[in-house]
Amino acid sequence: MSRVLNHFNKTGISCFQSYCNDPDLVLELKNLIVVFADTLQGYGFPVNRLFDLLFEIRDQYNETLLKKWSGLFRDIFEADNYSPIPVANEEEYKIVISKFPFQDSELDKVRRSFMLLRFAKIQLGMIITEMIFLIRKIRVLSLFSQQSFPKKLPMSQSVPQIYIQVKEFIYASLKFSESLHRSSTEIDDMLRKSTNLLLTRTLSSCLQNLIKKPHIGLTELVQIIINTTHLELACKYLEDFISNITNISQVTVHTARLYGLSTFKDARHAAEGEIYTKLNQKIDEFIQIADYDWTMSESDGRASGYLMDLINFLRSTFQVFTHLPGKVAQTACMSACQHLSTSLMQMLLDTELKQISMGAIQQFNLDVIQCELFASSEPVPGFQGDTLQLAFIDLRQVRH
Repeated sequence: MSRVLNHFNKTGISCFQSYCNDPDLVLELKNLIVVFADTLQGYGFPVNRLFDLLFEIRDQYNETLLKKWSGLFRDIFEADNYSPIPVANEEEYKIVISKFPFQDSELDKVRRSFMLLRFAKIQLGMIITEMIFLIRKIRVLSLFSQQSFPKKLPMSQSVPQIYIQVKEFIYASLKFSESLHRSSTEIDDMLRKSTNLLLTRTLSSCLQNLIKKPHIGLTELVQIIINTTHLELACKYLEDFISNITNISQVTVHTARLYGLSTFKDARHAAEGEIYTKLNQKIDEFIQIADYDWTMSESDGRASGYLMDLINFLRSTFQVFTHLPGKVAQTACMSACQHLSTSLMQMLLDTELKQISMGAIQQFNLDVIQCELFASSEPVPGFQGDTLQLAFIDLRQVRH
């Protein structure tokens, strides 16, 4: 029997390797081995080696799941429009929050108003008349209709879809533990470890690849930063989800934590860096069409067209940045202004530039003034004093 089991181990592993890309087939193989092991055990034969084989296959099963979910994540990211989710009414809102644990502070305030109103009616009894109650109810309903809907939730459609798929992965991972006679603590630990692999390896890789795609622009990068913030906040609900499945309390038993924090933080840092890079690239595109006539006798009397187009682009871009954390928006704005200042300075220091007329200096001066006016207009809130204007201080000194 020992030789038979050894042969079964080898053929079982070989069989698994043949179907390693299909988790459903691997699961069928596992179920057959469990039935075979239980049958042998019923006749008194030792089956330890069979269960050793199952544990080896379990690790490989998780690998096939990770590959499958990598494709699912990529499809979700490709289909996303990277725009906030619109909700027309509370019914649509409930559909979203049934899929994802989003907390809306504005709507919560309205609901608390309803609760306080009901409580007041119960407590005051006959003192408060039905008329007063109805008037107050109408006011609360008005507040609900005016401030709550229609509205847009900050994250895009990929967020609830990713959250759902992570839960589906947990269910799929759990299937392998069925009939293995493992304790709830062992199953809980296994689920957390496999989910951590999903977050830190599979989802992290998909996010990093997404951020580097050429078609992902500044607006999409801003939305990705917002999305990862909400997914990070949802990790605690995934931990509760696992605890509810296994009936293992995170308080009474030491359990592994989910490492979504590092996954989503790394993705945000990558997206922020890509924002700075793409902003500078866009500035370079505008600078390349600058066509100064360094011999002009007098200026045009207004700033150059390319520069005004560039400033308008920066204004509209930084309006999108209002949804970003303050520090990120400020860093992007300062980086853009410094890059613009450096690019303008390089024009003046060009070795091929032999002479500059007074008219050209005046024209360049008008452009620098527009840069300073842009910096002083506080395109991004949070800068202290003339901090942003200091980005153009070298140009100002050259100008004078």
